[in-house]
Amino acid sequence: MQPPGIPVAPSLRTPQPLVPQRDQRIVHDGRSWEQFKSIQTGFEQASGVRLFYYDGTVEVLMPGREHELFSWVIGHLIGLFLAQKGVFFQPTGAMTQEKEREVSAQADQSFCLGSVKPIPDLSIEVVFTSGGADKLTRYQALGVPEVWLWQDGVLGVYHLRSQGYERCDRSELEGLNDLDLDLLRQSVLMAETDTGAAIRQFQQAIAVNPT
Repeated sequence: MQPPGIPVAPSLRTPQPLVPQRDQRIVHDGRSWEQFKSIQTGFEQASGVRLFYYDGTVEVLMPGREHELFSWVIGHLIGLFLAQKGVFFQPTGAMTQEKEREVSAQADQSFCLGSVKPIPDLSIEVVFTSGGADKLTRYQALGVPEVWLWQDGVLGVYHLRSQGYERCDRSELEGLNDLDLDLLRQSVLMAETDTGAAIRQFQQAIAVNPT
């Protein structure tokens, strides 16, 4: 029997659109790890749904159209930059990052740099709701070296220190530390109206001004 108050996977409810126009977010507090794993199992066949758990809080997120656009463009442009520089990387997308019985997260985009690792070097989230600080605590528990949060047209870069994440002007990850974040931001915003033009602008800029 489904525990009371636990969200049911879309397959057990009225069918939902694959990509909603706006983000749909459900948060439940006071949940055990076992309850979270039950929810996770129920959503195994639900494409596009992101699941998070930390400190007894379960978050279920179905990203909307703009969310998915920004997420894809940011990931694609970062991949272009790393390829242009000849940096080894593995894009790990929304893979589940997990520490047993403590924390679980699915970033919009994630990357391993230099080598393949169980926890990626970079996790990126597009934020259309509140809770940015909560997102950082999840990734701190996982030990993700750097987190980028895209919110309201602003890209926040946070690097993990001994006392927690510190906001930085640029990435401190080898391979991304010379990426022009203003260029990236401008290209992502342009992609909202013309994705192809945004990608071409970014490619031309990094080809003309290799860093």
